Amino acid sequence: MAAILPKSRVGVFWFSNDLRITDNAALNYAAQSCETLICVYILDPRLYAPNRYGLRSMGPMRDRFLQESLAQLSVDLNAVGQTLLVLRESPLQAMAQLIGKYDPGLVVRSRQAGFYEYKQWAMLQRRYRLISFKDIATHTLFNDEDLLPFPLTDLPKTFSQFRKKVEPLADIRNLLPVCDLPPPPRGLKRDHTFRRELLKHQSRSIFKGGAEAGIQQLQGYFHTTAPSEYKTVRNALDGWGNSTKLSPWLANGCLSVNQVLLALGEYEAQYSANESTYWISFELLWREYFQWSAYLHGARLFARDGINGSKKLNTFYSQRFMQWCEGSTPFPLVNALMKQLNVTGYMSNRGRQITASCLVNELALDWRYGAAYFEQQLIDYDVASNWGNWQYIAGVGADPRGGRHFNLDKQREIFDPEGDFIAKWGGESATAEVNSVDAADWPLADE
Repeated sequence: MAAILPKSRVGVFWFSNDLRITDNAALNYAAQSCETLICVYILDPRLYAPNRYGLRSMGPMRDRFLQESLAQLSVDLNAVGQTLLVLRESPLQAMAQLIGKYDPGLVVRSRQAGFYEYKQWAMLQRRYRLISFKDIATHTLFNDEDLLPFPLTDLPKTFSQFRKKVEPLADIRNLLPVCDLPPPPRGLKRDHTFRRELLKHQSRSIFKGGAEAGIQQLQGYFHTTAPSEYKTVRNALDGWGNSTKLSPWLANGCLSVNQVLLALGEYEAQYSANESTYWISFELLWREYFQWSAYLHGARLFARDGINGSKKLNTFYSQRFMQWCEGSTPFPLVNALMKQLNVTGYMSNRGRQITASCLVNELALDWRYGAAYFEQQLIDYDVASNWGNWQYIAGVGADPRGGRHFNLDKQREIFDPEGDFIAKWGGESATAEVNSVDAADWPLADE
């Protein structure tokens, strides 16, 4: 636990990928370190504007899940005497506004794996040298001390090496309780407090954002026998019970990884452990590895040549990319998966591997456009896991085999032999060939 400094008169807690009040070490630290506390979430308008790939970082379904999560967080904070401010400005402008008005002595947040979020945090520290800034790991299983005996600079180059070193440390921690939060400062401007009318997007997604919904899914899943069969069904392309479906709440921090491991441990104690229950913790360690890899490699997570510097051609065909996004390629299974994603904001892990392999190999496109499209569409978007997995498929990341190329016909035979999934999502190919015409005006994603 981080050492507590003498209390500041006013503190700011900056919610980000930790939209919960339970098992939140950063929030607990802030609560014990100040007399009054401002709880804020900053919704950067640039997330909704076209980025370097001609896409938006925040698509409608991802936005809806976030708004639902903020609504639940607002309710939870109100219940302990706090209030949630939601500022729709750039983070630097929003923090400047709060600092100028309330003169805080302390700003606390959960640690971020994103390189650009790190840059913003570092810039704030340079601008406001009289303020204490503290970030604490809440999005990962391990913290810096736990990663010993190797420093972050010696992070193993493959997941297998990482797992062998840290798996013995992955015991279940005690969950931090909800602490008593200091009140907001007097005169806090409530014009920016969260309002439910922000929820405006309709979708067919069966996921609902927020810590309460996350707990319901966690308890519901582990109150069935599904965990004991997880490894045998996890590759299914459809079906609610074929995986934990916890990733959206983990990605937004509505649940902590400790909460998941605690529920898993309780299940194993009651029903016994097997290879399937182990595989749940195994995949949580994969998630962990991607988080620490992102911390280490920074901007290389978004580079064309990836973290290992593999040289890749920067070819791009705009029509091919649009066919992939819309689900109108010559590959029915890929089409069905992309249409599922576009309607629900979700896709199975196997589906993500299949569609990513298609974009990189069959369509010969720059992998970063695929990663950026998933960032826009996925309600469980997590910067480290998304971009790390795409690098893995593209052969520029942590895969010792140098990338993965899936045989699409074989994948269809294995995972949709009767064609039910393709029929459900209307995946029958809309074109007989791959378009090879490039568009000169398509945005270029250079290094």
